[in-house]
Amino acid sequence: MRSQCDEVHPRCGNCTKHGVACDFEHPGIVDTLSPAETPRPTTSTSNCDSPSTNTLPPTPSVESTTPLPIYRNPEPLPLTNSSKSNRMMELKLLHHYTTITCQTLAISSPVSEKIWRDTVPNLAFTGAEFLADALLAVSALHLRSHSPQDQELIRASHSYMASTLSEYSARLGKGITEENAEALFLTAALIAFQSTASRIFTREDSSDLKDRSGRYSLPLSWFHSFQGIKAVVASSWHWLRNSGIVIPIIESQPALNLDLSGQNANFFGHLLTGVEEEIANLDEDPITQSLTRQGYQHAVAVLDWAHKIPHTGAPLVFLATVSRRFVELLEARRPRALAILASYFGLLKSLDSVWWLKGLARREVMGIVSLFDPDDKEWWPRLQWPVRIAMHEGDFIPPEIWGAEHTNDTALLDQGGQSGGYVSHIELVSQMFTAVQNMPPAIPDEALDALAQQSVLAQAQEFNRQMTSRNDSHASH
Repeated sequence: MRSQCDEVHPRCGNCTKHGVACDFEHPGIVDTLSPAETPRPTTSTSNCDSPSTNTLPPTPSVESTTPLPIYRNPEPLPLTNSSKSNRMMELKLLHHYTTITCQTLAISSPVSEKIWRDTVPNLAFTGAEFLADALLAVSALHLRSHSPQDQELIRASHSYMASTLSEYSARLGKGITEENAEALFLTAALIAFQSTASRIFTREDSSDLKDRSGRYSLPLSWFHSFQGIKAVVASSWHWLRNSGIVIPIIESQPALNLDLSGQNANFFGHLLTGVEEEIANLDEDPITQSLTRQGYQHAVAVLDWAHKIPHTGAPLVFLATVSRRFVELLEARRPRALAILASYFGLLKSLDSVWWLKGLARREVMGIVSLFDPDDKEWWPRLQWPVRIAMHEGDFIPPEIWGAEHTNDTALLDQGGQSGGYVSHIELVSQMFTAVQNMPPAIPDEALDALAQQSVLAQAQEFNRQMTSRNDSHASH
């Protein structure tokens, strides 16, 4: 049935009712189109009973006061040059992340790579803007590895990470919930990645590599960031344990099989020689003594395990698994903790081809070695392996230099055994947190979130320190 057009301006009643474009609303559109662009007459019935009027394709029903969608409006987008530049930068960063950067977040793990490429961006689009900012920050950092002097990429990397830290910390302050647990875990992981990867852009003579006394400064922000991941996981495990995003990422790591007995011969066993005497002399409290002993033993066990399967990404597990007590020992610059850390950086030499680890082993090992007296007969001999590895030229490290044949032992590499490793460990830690919460006096629900907040705060302070240092450096020039 044909209906008469009431010719009401700016949009006739029938066109408004049926949600189609009306010639009265933009009378000049059809006249200004080229012949090839002019809509062809259709056999369908027009809402406006005018033989010279052609209908445009239907549009969703909208209020008469609602402007037509952009694709209906011939007017140019009201974007300034600045907003256009920002828009193109975000498109560039998102494209680079989904095509290239996501592949570098997981080593030899197709399942994890697909999650970082497809699932994580989709989750970021559902309202987790802090996660989206983290993706863009990491992508900008990756692009900087190809163009280190690109000021736009430097600003983008810093700006998006600053925004991430601010919003992420605010969300933690409000508490972890079932709805945001996955996004917070992924953001914590990207913050840790950014903290680790940004170290490669620090100049050798930069104040970021030195403390107030001018000596080498340990990358403690790495450990603070990974402690933040552990806190988020432990406090929200009752939700994350069933996550189709988090569990595959956790299980994509090489199977963690540690010998914590300390009884068997191992490659880094010499780093534990004299540990009881040290604990007796420096740690008076029995609980602290136990934590110190466990911290050292666990760290060395991870080194021994990773040493056997270096090219699998296993050395990266060290940052995520060492205890909070071990981090405290590093902060106190205990010689034993420093020697263990030097050996860890020696292990990273096997991943020197990864863009965010390139050249890192040599610089960090030699930085740690500079903190020791060359005449120190106790510790200097224990530093020889990381120094030898760090100074080695070439991607392939011969077994006689590495110290042992790389193993293909299925007990070490079997991915199926991981549920008994990482996941079981997290289950245990989560149960411990739950038990503590149920002990009188009751700990507030926000207590666990505060652990993660402390790590984020430490990361934010480190970020601000680096930015201040860079600004001062630029000002001096």
